Amino acid sequence: MYLEVAAKKDEEIAERWKADAKGIILFTGLFSAALAALVTISVQDLRPNSTDISASYLANIFQLLADRDGSHISIPSSLSPPSSDFSVPKHAVWVNSLWFSSLVISITCALLATFVQQWAHRYVKVAASEDPYSLHKQARIRAFFAEGLDKSQLPLVVGLVPTFLHLSVFLFFAGLCVFLFNLNPTVFKAVVSCVGICVFTYLCIIIMPILRYDTPYHSP
Repeated sequence: MYLEVAAKKDEEIAERWKADAKGIILFTGLFSAALAALVTISVQDLRPNSTDISASYLANIFQLLADRDGSHISIPSSLSPPSSDFSVPKHAVWVNSLWFSSLVISITCALLATFVQQWAHRYVKVAASEDPYSLHKQARIRAFFAEGLDKSQLPLVVGLVPTFLHLSVFLFFAGLCVFLFNLNPTVFKAVVSCVGICVFTYLCIIIMPILRYDTPYHSP
């Protein structure tokens, strides 16, 4: 009786972990793809634009031609590269820092989710190992691994994965607001309004279980 109840409980826990991990992997795949597309645009602000460099060299050549003395043109052996005067905008540093951090956390969550699937499968397989000669031994094996599960704080680790994923989303929102603030004020105001609604809804979901114990809403 004990083994049947324990095996059923283990299966339920493992299936719940696998379902959560599957949803996390799916979400992080879509989220990381969208974030990577934006990062390829924002990262251009961290280095000099090739068009600006070409324009700067052309301006130097034009200046040399304009300042020539008669037919003699004095061209220096080397021109200082325009990139030496390039300064990375502060907003570009903030945007890329937030977005790259979000991307790294998102990918890490996907990796942890795959680990969760493997851990759940291994736990069920090991805890449900069959020994036809001793039911007592099977019960001791199951109790041993169940105790190890609690001591290793695996349920807590599994619960932290969605929390880090939420952190990744909010870092993305922060970077998006900074990015749009320096791009277009109208678009910035519209997006900030949407982000504000999302943050308010998220806070309500967090607070609601404290105010009402029977609510189905819950957040890590």
